Amino acid sequence: MADGAEEGRGAMGPLDIGRVMAALPHRYPMLLVDRVEDLIPDRSITAIKAVTINEQFFQGHFPGRPIMPGVLIVEAMAQAAGILAVESLGLAGSGKLVYFMAIDGAKFRKPVEPGVLLKLEVEFVQKRSSVCKFSGRATIDGQLAAEANFTAMIADPPKA
Repeated sequence: MADGAEEGRGAMGPLDIGRVMAALPHRYPMLLVDRVEDLIPDRSITAIKAVTINEQFFQGHFPGRPIMPGVLIVEAMAQAAGILAVESLGLAGSGKLVYFMAIDGAKFRKPVEPGVLLKLEVEFVQKRSSVCKFSGRATIDGQLAAEANFTAMIADPPKA
């Protein structure tokens, strides 16, 4: 990753689970980012999802051959993107939410099994005040497990 100096702000990280939870509204069992290794505002993020056999989805996907569902791998990348957007746009603590708008070119290359550290690498492709485009990759020990491009909208939470 680049050093981020061109934007005038340096890299951040690592960010622990407390900081992750401050940036995202997700909670167990839907919080799929455990740690941020590196975050370069306006550019990229590298985060980690520790995949354990205790995940609820392994009870049924698949008994005898537990594999993390592809949609949850994409969701983990999207949550990393959400942290990147919130931190880059200065929205931490604002209550703003990051919603999926589109997922393009999702490809799954390697099964994600319990006991691995899933590395989530996401970069901005385009950044505007309310709509952002991202490119994401999920790897295990340097091997590509999944990749996708996605678009998200930043909006206020629904009125109570």
